[in-house]
Amino acid sequence: MRVLVVDDSILFRRVMIDVLSQLPQVEVVGQAANGKFAVQKVRELQPDLLTLDMEMPEMDGLAVLDALKAAGNMPAVIVVSSVTKKGGKLTLQALQKGAFDFITKPETSNAADSRAALTAELGPRIKALSLRFGVRTILRGSSPTPIAKPSAPVVPRTAPDSVSGRMTRLAGRAKPELILIGVSTGGPTALGVVLPALPRLGVPVLIVQHMPALFTQTLAESLANKCTLRVREAAHREPLEADTVYIAPGGRQMRLAPSSEGGKVIQITDDPPENNCRPAVDYLFRSVAHQFPGRAMGVILTGMGSDGALGLKLLKRHGCFVIAQDEASCVVYGMPKAAVEAGVVDEILPLDAIAGRIVAVMRGGAVA
Repeated sequence: MRVLVVDDSILFRRVMIDVLSQLPQVEVVGQAANGKFAVQKVRELQPDLLTLDMEMPEMDGLAVLDALKAAGNMPAVIVVSSVTKKGGKLTLQALQKGAFDFITKPETSNAADSRAALTAELGPRIKALSLRFGVRTILRGSSPTPIAKPSAPVVPRTAPDSVSGRMTRLAGRAKPELILIGVSTGGPTALGVVLPALPRLGVPVLIVQHMPALFTQTLAESLANKCTLRVREAAHREPLEADTVYIAPGGRQMRLAPSSEGGKVIQITDDPPENNCRPAVDYLFRSVAHQFPGRAMGVILTGMGSDGALGLKLLKRHGCFVIAQDEASCVVYGMPKAAVEAGVVDEILPLDAIAGRIVAVMRGGAVA
C-alpha cells in the first residue's frame, strides 16, 4: 500500500513515517507539510492511502478532501485528529466527506510511546482497508492479486430457527423496551442513515460508537440536527426517556441499571476497556442482558473487530431480536461478521433497510 503522510509538524511526520515503514506491505511514497502540497502530491504520486492532518496552513484537511473529490482523485483517507472539541468536529465532517476512518494524535510524553500508540491505531486500520477495498491493486489499476474473501454469511433457515419462525415468535411477545446499537468504523455515516429514518416508537435508543472523549458530544449534536428523535451524549445517573437516543461518552463505559423508582437509569463508569475499546459494545449489551433480560432489540453495524458478539450471545439467551448490517454496505465487515459467525443474528440487512426493519419489529414484527 502506497501511503502519503500529510501533517504540518515535521516531527510528527517523521514519527508517522517511522511507524508506517515498519508495517508489512506498506510503502511511504511521500510527505507534505500543508494541504496545498498534499493535493499536488496526490496528483503526482497517486497514493493508495493518505494520512491527513485536519488543521494545517494553506488548505486545511476539509479543503483537501473537497479538492480531491472535485478532481476525481480521492485515495483512501485516514484522518489524524487532535483530541479537542474542534478536532472532533473536523473529524466528523471529514468522515461525512468520505474519509475511511480516523486516529487521534497521541498525548504521550516521549517518542517511543507515541510510536507504540500510533502502531496500535494504524496497523488494524490499514489491514482492514486492504482487505475491504484491495487498495494496493484497485486504486493503481493493476491486475489484482487474489485476496482471500470470506464466504457469504448464511442465515440458518432450519424450521425451528428460521427468520420467519423467529419473527412469528417475536410477534407474539410484547415489543422490545429498548433498542441497542453497537458500531465502530464507518459509524457516523451509518448512524446518519439509520437514526434520521426512525420515527418516534416510544422507546429509548442506546448507542455505543467507538470514539474518544469530546468526539461523541460532537457526534450527538450533529445527529440531533437530522433526527426526529432527541439525541444526546449520555450522562451518569440519567433516567431513560422514550424517543431519546443516548450515545455513550467517548473514553468511558456505559451500562444500564434499574432505578430506585422502578425505571431504568444510565451509569457511566471508568471501568477498564473491553476488546481494546472504551466505550465497549459488549459492556452495554451485557448489562442489559443481566438487568433487563428479553426486553431489548440489538443492532450491530459496521466496525472493525468483534466487539458486541459476546454481548449479543447473552441477549439472545433471553430471546432478543438481533439485526446485523450486511457486508456489502459495511465500511468494515468485522463486528457484524463476528455476530453472524457466532449464530446470534436473526436478520442480515443492507444499511438502508435497517431502520425499516426496526420499525416493523417495534410495531408488531410484521415482515416487509
